[in-house]
Amino acid sequence: MLKPLTLPLLLLTTLLYAQGPDVKTANVEVVGHVVEPQQLPPAADDLSVLRVPEGFTVNVFARELENPRMLAVAEDGTVYVTRRKLGDVMLLRDTDGDGTADEQRVVANRPGMHGIAITGDTMYLTTIKDLYMTKIKSDGSLDTLTLLLDDLPDGGQHPNRMVVVGPDKHLYLTAGSTCNACAEPNPENATMLRIAPDGSSRSIYASGLRNTIGYGFAPGSGKLYGMDHGIDWLGDNEQHEELNQIVKGNAYGWPYVYADGKYNPADYPPDGITMEDWKAQSAEAIGLYTPHAAPMQLAYYRGSSFPADYRGDAYIAMRGSWNRQPPSGYEVVRIHFENGEPAAFEPFVQGFVTQEGDEWGHRGRLCGLAETSDGSLLFTDDTNGVIYRVSYAEGGGAAGANNPGKPTNEDGANVRMTGIAAPTEAADTPDSLATQLTEGSTQLSVGSSAFTEGSTLPNRYAAEQENISPPLAWSGAPEGTQSFVVLMEDPAVPLNPPFLHWSLYNLPADKMELAEATPGGPTVPGIKGALQGPNDYGSLGYYGPRPPKGDPAHPYHFQVFALDTELELPFGASRAELLEAMQGHVLAAGEVVGKYAR
Repeated sequence: MLKPLTLPLLLLTTLLYAQGPDVKTANVEVVGHVVEPQQLPPAADDLSVLRVPEGFTVNVFARELENPRMLAVAEDGTVYVTRRKLGDVMLLRDTDGDGTADEQRVVANRPGMHGIAITGDTMYLTTIKDLYMTKIKSDGSLDTLTLLLDDLPDGGQHPNRMVVVGPDKHLYLTAGSTCNACAEPNPENATMLRIAPDGSSRSIYASGLRNTIGYGFAPGSGKLYGMDHGIDWLGDNEQHEELNQIVKGNAYGWPYVYADGKYNPADYPPDGITMEDWKAQSAEAIGLYTPHAAPMQLAYYRGSSFPADYRGDAYIAMRGSWNRQPPSGYEVVRIHFENGEPAAFEPFVQGFVTQEGDEWGHRGRLCGLAETSDGSLLFTDDTNGVIYRVSYAEGGGAAGANNPGKPTNEDGANVRMTGIAAPTEAADTPDSLATQLTEGSTQLSVGSSAFTEGSTLPNRYAAEQENISPPLAWSGAPEGTQSFVVLMEDPAVPLNPPFLHWSLYNLPADKMELAEATPGGPTVPGIKGALQGPNDYGSLGYYGPRPPKGDPAHPYHFQVFALDTELELPFGASRAELLEAMQGHVLAAGEVVGKYAR
């Protein structure tokens, strides 16, 4: 099915740079396509249509499953697959070693079940809003599901939560955007969250990720890589599917900047923030795959059955496009690593797309992918209810002429690694520097109409309640004050530096109060020039008290600094960058402390 759509007010990124820096003045026509290949009988009916590298063979592991999505394999080789439409988890076993599942049964039920991860005998499962933990019994069945979280972000356009257990035993859970491209009201959408194994705490590990379902920690290096879904409606060859090295605290551009620094011409950053500002604060992709291919689950090959050149590589299921002419995806892709770094994209399993004249068809839409205990790879076709198995035998499998070629319908997409190195995680500045900043400075008088010095903060300001900032006011700024900085910190957290809940800087010298519920984001609406940095939860702006349950009340220090200059910092400056820039410029300082316990 081919539906060309003309979108006259969108801008082709390739033409954008010729228009100059003011993206709002350009008016370039873009033609987009809706191409929905007709569903054909599955490749499982005729495996000879599939193309794999020489020596590899594909067989059907299971079929007639109805909507198999994400895969996970337990230590004893038992395969588990989530089925979102049915809302369950199915167990599959190959008890006789013939490469097909001869035991199948449902072991858990929850509406919308999707993400799955296993570590030892512990399984984690996700729906749109919920995160569960359970134990795997000796017979493969599951113990009662324990609800760890029930307030994950809303789903919207991308409701498919995925979860991976990191080397630190914490959970890395992605929450896609609710939209194609928009300013999200919930800072947890379009992010990767880091969650304690018992669900007791979570933070935003990385942001600006439109919808990253396929990701994982590389063998050896332990680096985290993920494939992000690109924005729709920018054209057949825009936006690429992005390979990112995901680093704590990084932002990855969405919704305004993408790929290797291109601008999304249909959306603009908040007032006072330019595209150049947003780009400067965003990490660029390290690899670009065919646009609209729809990357799904990713797994690293850690076994020994494949040839040595294939070991340690990442494999990812590409579900297939609907917004491209010609169609892309509908394949399994290998991300080849060299010296511990991604070096190239290579098709691994192809043959799911057909063309007869102007008509396109597909034999499967791929979704889940995992390595089995015998060293083969499984991947799911959630449309036809099939799980395929890829194995290797010396001298077996396809002849050289049947090897995969270039990425499916790559035409003009320029699939490549960008050569851009991901920035390393920034080290923060020790707490002692904050004390040094105030040496020799005079005292500001700081207070709040919502609480008095040393009293309990009202519940509405807590993270689990309304999560709005309290009103603040200060006085006593000396002559020569050019700007103010506000920090809110919790020194009772066993960290050095303390947990940062809020940072604002470049508040004008005539601005000596903040109203209740200052909005989050890179700027401060209504206060020209004022900027905000990230809190240790991972969002920009205020994050309310959330001490561990059972702890004595934590003290929350609202600190105000009067500076003799405006800081030459972009929005999103870290605590370390902020304190470094403030050195030698503090004229006066003061604070008010409130307490809070859960």
